[in-house]
Amino acid sequence: MQKSKFFTFLGISFLVLALASVRFFEKNWFYDPFILFFKGEYHHKDLPDFDFVKLGLHYLLRYSINSLLSLAILYFWFKEIKLIKDFLIIYAIAFVVLFLGFSLLVFMNEPKLSILFYVRRFLIQPLFLVLFVPALLYQKMLKSKDVIKN
Repeated sequence: MQKSKFFTFLGISFLVLALASVRFFEKNWFYDPFILFFKGEYHHKDLPDFDFVKLGLHYLLRYSINSLLSLAILYFWFKEIKLIKDFLIIYAIAFVVLFLGFSLLVFMNEPKLSILFYVRRFLIQPLFLVLFVPALLYQKMLKSKDVIKN
């Protein structure tokens, strides 16, 4: 294995472990009364009591940490700074849209709990990374096929 590939693998491994630690220590590091709420059968329960400002700040913190780690993984993997700048904008817009959606859902008279579950999931988990990496790998594969054809 080449030295640069080894350091790329090591960097990505470290960043993936950092993402895992955010998930592993979520109960200790972040305020989120919805963790326990969504663990059980939640479809017929009322939403838990929560401090919206505190929850919003903790979601922003967690989303920011996950996003920065995800962007670092994308950088280590693809080594394209323009790509990272573009995804930074996408992550910022996604947070605004998702948090507005989350806010609307929790303050509805009868919140749609299934939708709330998934919107919250995108706020607290690095799911965009799971979506972006395969898409970027596919795009890279298509570009390399174009180079071969031409």
